[in-house]
Amino acid sequence: MNDQQISTQVIGVDLGGSAIKLGRYDALGNCHQSLTVPTPQPATPSAVFSVLLEAISQITNNVKSIDGIGIGLPGPVDGTGRISQIAINLKNWQNVPLADWIEAKIGLSVVMANDANCAGLGEAWLGAGCRFKNLILLTLGTGVGGAIILNGELFVGHQGTAGELGLITLNFDGPVCNSGNRGSLEQYASIQAIRRETGLEPAELAANAKAGDTKAIEYWQQYGRRLGAGLASLIYILTPEAIILGGGISAGAELFLPSTLAEIERRVLASSRQGLQVLIAELGNQAGAIGAAKLALDTFVLKQ
Repeated sequence: MNDQQISTQVIGVDLGGSAIKLGRYDALGNCHQSLTVPTPQPATPSAVFSVLLEAISQITNNVKSIDGIGIGLPGPVDGTGRISQIAINLKNWQNVPLADWIEAKIGLSVVMANDANCAGLGEAWLGAGCRFKNLILLTLGTGVGGAIILNGELFVGHQGTAGELGLITLNFDGPVCNSGNRGSLEQYASIQAIRRETGLEPAELAANAKAGDTKAIEYWQQYGRRLGAGLASLIYILTPEAIILGGGISAGAELFLPSTLAEIERRVLASSRQGLQVLIAELGNQAGAIGAAKLALDTFVLKQ
């Protein structure tokens, strides 16, 4: 560890519908300070901006130099990483130039990305994906988010919106998705899907399965097969070294992962899955802030 790596510090922000998580990290991934504040309700752009400025001031207090700020948001960000196009669970968020607002107010450089992309960067940097250069992350939560890391770098496409892995089609005539698609992977692998099909929360369904409930066990096996079928398409396109599964549902992975792996083996040629590892995310709810910090490091420090 050298002095320059420690003195280089960035802020990572995970902006969610109920909480805003911040962390101050050095270039080695050491967290020097963290902070969580409630997201204002209603979470309008002006209200969130005010709370965010105050939180940033707290976490940068008495720090001589900050090299940049990375922010993860629950929705697509434009290709420049400066405009939040839509933010789920935040009120009246359409094409909000949040990076410009912050830079104008405090003079620190800001870059932004989708929160799932930030989680993927975090896991690739300090979590389950740190040994790999090519990986994908799926967040199995209220929806199904995704991130693609190719050759060690986040892939977002020419418009900044690539990596919506949960929106690939699994069933041509399946349930309607908020994206406008039908039968997307999200409609079979999200918390909302489990609620729709069983009337239970994932934790309840997992507890039932662990207690020996046959129907719950069968449901998780079916869940695993569906997830495996969706992953098969992604594997054929990207041939990643690793697939990282995060989000709340991943806590019950032992119930569905065997079926997922069996489905991948059934559907994917051995040459396309050679050496593939399917792993559970390690950073929990800090992955977004850690990845946002890595985004800032990559943008303002390492590529300079």
